[in-house]
Amino acid sequence: MTRPVALEIAVQDPTGVRIAGAVGAARVELAQALALGGLTPSPATLELSIDAARAVGPEVHVLIRPRAGGFVYTADEIAVAENDVRRAIAAGADGVVIGALGDDGLLDIPAMRRLRDAAGGASVTLHRAIDVTVDPVATLATARSLGLRRVLTSGGASVAIDGVDTLRALVAEAAGEIEIMAGSGVDAASARALIETGIDALHFSAKRTVVDDDSRARGGVRMGSASDGVGGYEVTDLEIAQSMVDALVH
Repeated sequence: MTRPVALEIAVQDPTGVRIAGAVGAARVELAQALALGGLTPSPATLELSIDAARAVGPEVHVLIRPRAGGFVYTADEIAVAENDVRRAIAAGADGVVIGALGDDGLLDIPAMRRLRDAAGGASVTLHRAIDVTVDPVATLATARSLGLRRVLTSGGASVAIDGVDTLRALVAEAAGEIEIMAGSGVDAASARALIETGIDALHFSAKRTVVDDDSRARGGVRMGSASDGVGGYEVTDLEIAQSMVDALVH
């Protein structure tokens, strides 16, 4: 690796936090329902994950996202998000990860200010809402003017490796005043190429899907979908996380 970058792992529980600590990640993004793109974690998940982090090292940055789907929120949804930001910081989180858009495809500035202010000076990251704005580079400039710490972005592509040209433009626009963290589909094969764009951090999930052997219904009928309540679920995997770290240091 030509230069050091921070590693952030998206996790869903205290076990994931401990795995992130074991491989030396600087941060975790704590969420639930990563299969839906991530939602705000439960209070118990938040508290136990922060406890785990204090023992093993990584900072905890909490995703604040009140529902799945797009990022244009109602007044009630912004109010929920604002309260969730306050609760996360009060519980001991190191920062929050937020994003809200207007109908025009730009950042919802009043909502972003409310959520930023609710963090009370703690670190604030703009999540991949930036990638669905009409102009990610202009959105970055707005995020910088709001005093946000970093942006998580794929460079406007479905996976970050396909957005390297935009990532380079974002790094240039940031001018060292706001951090650029690449995320979405980041793996050992793409990590080095992403680092060469000049980014400050890499974000990845290191997850695998677990399918219960006993996914059978009463009466011998096989059940296995999420709607059945017995489908697969995702967990953070130590070997996958370690392979990413190994790819960057060897």
